[in-house]
Amino acid sequence: MNNWQIAAWLMLGGSTVLLFIGMPVALTFISINILGAWLYMGGEPGLIQLARSSVSSVAAFSLTPIPLFVLMGEILFHTGLALKVIEGIERLIVKVPGRLSVVAVVAGTVFSAISGSTIATTAMLGSLMLPVMLARGYHPTIAAGPIMAIGAVDMLIPPSALTVLLGSLSGISISKLLIGGVMPGMVLSIAFVLWIIARVSISPELAPEDKDEVRYHGWQRWSLFFGYVLPTLSIFGIVVGALAMGWATPTECAAVGAFATMLLALMYRVLSLDAMVKSLKGTAGISGMILFIILGATTFAQILSFSGASTGMVQFITGQGLSTNFIVVGMMLILIFLGIFVDQVSMMMITLPIFMPLVQSLGIDPIWFGVMFLICMQLGLLLPPHGLLLMTMRGVAPASVTMGHIFMAVVPYVAMSMLLLVAVFFMPSIATWLPQLIG
Repeated sequence: MNNWQIAAWLMLGGSTVLLFIGMPVALTFISINILGAWLYMGGEPGLIQLARSSVSSVAAFSLTPIPLFVLMGEILFHTGLALKVIEGIERLIVKVPGRLSVVAVVAGTVFSAISGSTIATTAMLGSLMLPVMLARGYHPTIAAGPIMAIGAVDMLIPPSALTVLLGSLSGISISKLLIGGVMPGMVLSIAFVLWIIARVSISPELAPEDKDEVRYHGWQRWSLFFGYVLPTLSIFGIVVGALAMGWATPTECAAVGAFATMLLALMYRVLSLDAMVKSLKGTAGISGMILFIILGATTFAQILSFSGASTGMVQFITGQGLSTNFIVVGMMLILIFLGIFVDQVSMMMITLPIFMPLVQSLGIDPIWFGVMFLICMQLGLLLPPHGLLLMTMRGVAPASVTMGHIFMAVVPYVAMSMLLLVAVFFMPSIATWLPQLIG
């Protein structure tokens, strides 16, 4: 066995085993990094270099958007503006089969456009809308499915903290990756709405019509849309518009978005000291976790490269005479398989040190690859048995909703996400058209 093969088994195999037995992600990679630095970077000098690399990895300016994007969502949730947005959307959508499920998808799409936190979107919609749907006679699968599915779409539609993290770790343009997720995210949202309408039209007993539902007319029906939904969506317009026109960097856009969210909350007089403290605490907790993980991921990739494992594996794979498309399909299948067992950050940390050198050596469009990577991570959020959003739904759902219901609820949405992945593979323009349009 060659030296690079031993290094690959030690670093990649060791980290995978530790993750599978339940060790925290950051601790797993820091432990492997210390061992790798000692063995392949010269003992004590290697550990000193590891410490230096760790500091520089989290001091990167490109990571600044992460806490700012997370803060946007935290402010919306803790000030109660999110509730007004849901109510505004609910008043507009009437006489539609599976109305409340459709409302959940539309509201979730709006939150995806202004919140960087996937789990927060699912937890909020699940705790607010799921009990109402169940009380009105909705079947648990038609009630829970859309909430989990649209929470996963949060990863594709900017702003998204995980998209910034992927761009930072992979070296792909963060702004183009953020813009590249817009089209696939919107396609999925529309597909979810059409599926709900078609499914309930065939089997109306899954989502009975509420005869006592209050109907609003005239200005009453539109007041919350113009008063809350439209101003909130304008934040998305500001962030994405500034990115698309090249007027601001992702960091500057994130800062403007966070400021606009706070300004909006101040205008509505809901930005209390308590809400602000909770928002900042939530942001600090999530951002600290992500930055600690980045510290482990960056140094892990450096040690793999220093040991020769990255170069050796790339040369081995490219030397097999496989077509580029075959290699890309293989990478996507590995990501989907990993998504069944590990979280999204672990997927990035295990695969990017090997995948990105392959992408560069084969001349693969990095935006196309990056968007497919995002779709695979989005699938991982929904795949039984350990999908993060399945666990989130279990935590907020009433006892009457079983894990069996939750698993069955996500099946059609997983299928639609798979179809989107296939569509992007055969029609890369779905992912690359918008970034190319903006240059």
